[in-house]
Amino acid sequence: MGLIELPFDLTGIKWHQRRKLLTPTFHFNILKKFSITFTEQAEEFMKKVEAEVGNAQTDILPLISSTTLRVMCETAMGTSMNEGIESVMEKYFKAIDIVGESVVKRLCRIWLHFEVFFKLSSIGRIQKAALSDLHTFTNKIIMERKQFLKDIKSNQLGDGENLGKKGRLAMLDLLIENEKLGNINVEGIREEVDTFMFEGHDTTAMALSFLIMAIANEPAVQEKLYDEMQTIFKSSQRPASMQDLSEMSYLECCIKESLRLYPSVPFISRFVTEELNLSGYTVPANTNYHIFIYDLHRRADLYPEPERFIPERFRPENCINRHRYAFIPFSAGPRNCIGNFLADSDKIPATTTHKIIL
Repeated sequence: MGLIELPFDLTGIKWHQRRKLLTPTFHFNILKKFSITFTEQAEEFMKKVEAEVGNAQTDILPLISSTTLRVMCETAMGTSMNEGIESVMEKYFKAIDIVGESVVKRLCRIWLHFEVFFKLSSIGRIQKAALSDLHTFTNKIIMERKQFLKDIKSNQLGDGENLGKKGRLAMLDLLIENEKLGNINVEGIREEVDTFMFEGHDTTAMALSFLIMAIANEPAVQEKLYDEMQTIFKSSQRPASMQDLSEMSYLECCIKESLRLYPSVPFISRFVTEELNLSGYTVPANTNYHIFIYDLHRRADLYPEPERFIPERFRPENCINRHRYAFIPFSAGPRNCIGNFLADSDKIPATTTHKIIL
């Protein structure tokens, strides 16, 4: 489902079909082959940060967002960041800000909740123009990848990384393949690309920004992280391998503690079709209700001194008696984040638990 335009799918049929279609692309082997891209983009990011040394202050969020967007383009979308894509990136970021601002303004003005009034308003017209810029960016990505796949086919060249085993294609390749089979149309592909381009890069960028802030405020935590890095790398300046990542247990705790305090998505919504008894309260059927992850993660009965940044909360021995839904930065249930298992060391090898920092 395309989150930017919020099409409603109360029956779940569309969501279920898309989820089943896309799940094979979120596989451990897919992640491993992208490790080079993660490393290259992390190094480029560090060069940009080092260039800011000496400035009185620097807003690192734009630098991080640019990096995570590039990672999304080069991995899930299989698209190189050529000049054609680069030229519309700035418009893309500006459009995201405008759409976000429009959504908030609409929520605060009840008369704009009616579609006809919203479309006639200045806010509605501004959002429409911004959505056009967003779609320009995603359409360029789709067309570039289609052309690449066409060239591959015409030259009879094999691409073992992206075009290998059935069910192991990169996300955009899989969508294009299913368009040929009639399982999804062009509009559907754009919906998914819109969703994953925004959700994939923005949530990761925000999580990274909060993580850096949290660590910056905790000198003792910095020392422990430094000691862990010294144990793994010693004096070597080599890039981190997948095996190295699996040994960064304290860093993993820091990431989880940051996600506890600052979940990228602070609340989720559900629509109940049947009457529900929730902690002694009756939720009527056909009701939308909200689950505030931000508040859940700050319950003192679950996390003593909840406002403090204490990575040790997530040491394995400290998680044994914690309720399985006490920590849900990726939501929970069938509609959880499709990439959740890639960041959850309890579900797959720990080598993938640090994708968020690459």
